[in-house]
Amino acid sequence: MKLDGTHQRSIRRTSDGKGVCILDQRELPWTVKWVELRHAHDAEVAIREMWTRGAPLIGATAAYGLAMALAEDGSDAALDRAHAQLLAARPTAVNLKWALDTVLATVRPLPAAERGAAAFARADAICDEDVALNQAIGAHGLALFRDLHAKNPDRALNVLTHCNAGWLATVDYGTATAPIYLAHDAGIPVHVWVDETRPRNQGALLTAFELAGHGVPHTVIADNAGGHLMMTGQVDAVIVGTDRVTANGDVCNKIGTYLKALAAKDNGVPFYVALPYTTFDAATATGADIPIEERSGAEVTHVSGEGGSIRVTASNAANPAFDVTPARLVTGYLTERGLLASI
Repeated sequence: MKLDGTHQRSIRRTSDGKGVCILDQRELPWTVKWVELRHAHDAEVAIREMWTRGAPLIGATAAYGLAMALAEDGSDAALDRAHAQLLAARPTAVNLKWALDTVLATVRPLPAAERGAAAFARADAICDEDVALNQAIGAHGLALFRDLHAKNPDRALNVLTHCNAGWLATVDYGTATAPIYLAHDAGIPVHVWVDETRPRNQGALLTAFELAGHGVPHTVIADNAGGHLMMTGQVDAVIVGTDRVTANGDVCNKIGTYLKALAAKDNGVPFYVALPYTTFDAATATGADIPIEERSGAEVTHVSGEGGSIRVTASNAANPAFDVTPARLVTGYLTERGLLASI
């Protein structure tokens, strides 16, 4: 990622190696604020309260949280307690459980005194792998974008995305944004329609912040504008990330994704889902089996912006945070192995 022209990752070890630094995403784009996490509880709060978010980055943060717990107490009781604590932070994204189980499998056979260092090393490896996976997704997506642009070479390639599946949601590059960045860097003229993504506005606040930092032309739109843009021929492709893809190919992603997939299908616009293998959940049969997180209604009744938060309705609100897009609406899955027609 680029911050003030300097390449950085979204999570990194502290200078003493005993904790991690993350961006407080609640402050973006108004303030770039790094915070230190020093204990498993810090990581759990950061995940639950969305200081950090995005399926791959949640997994990485949780892995470090487990390492921090084991550095303090390497006992079986501490391992199981921290694993359960961190696993309960967010219910929908499968990367959280994958990362925690990966670290647990690494350290369980080891003596208590060795577990902290081994857990930190495994968390580091998870981060390095995430970067490599996203680079591979980007490379395959670049080939796809070249083909799409070749159909209309005299104008920019118009891509619509929903929520934030960029470097702020991963360790670096992002999933859905990786091919966008690589296409832009390769000289392919690309323009991104950025869904605002109510109620937390991850598109308007985070994706737009990312794209601006990288110099990618983009326009923020109201969530309900996407269908109109597709109907009037202003969208060449939709690409989104995902928090979980089930065994049958159903896609769980930020609320509103399903509506974009329906509009894309109706208008003959290809709908792509970008994901690494860590987001594929072979143990869950269909999207109907995924627990959908219900977040506070205050995220709907209030809107946050520069200077604070204001209430926009006097009524109560429901706030399902995710929806499921059936596999039949997905044109292809963009993975580190290439573009797949099915999972």
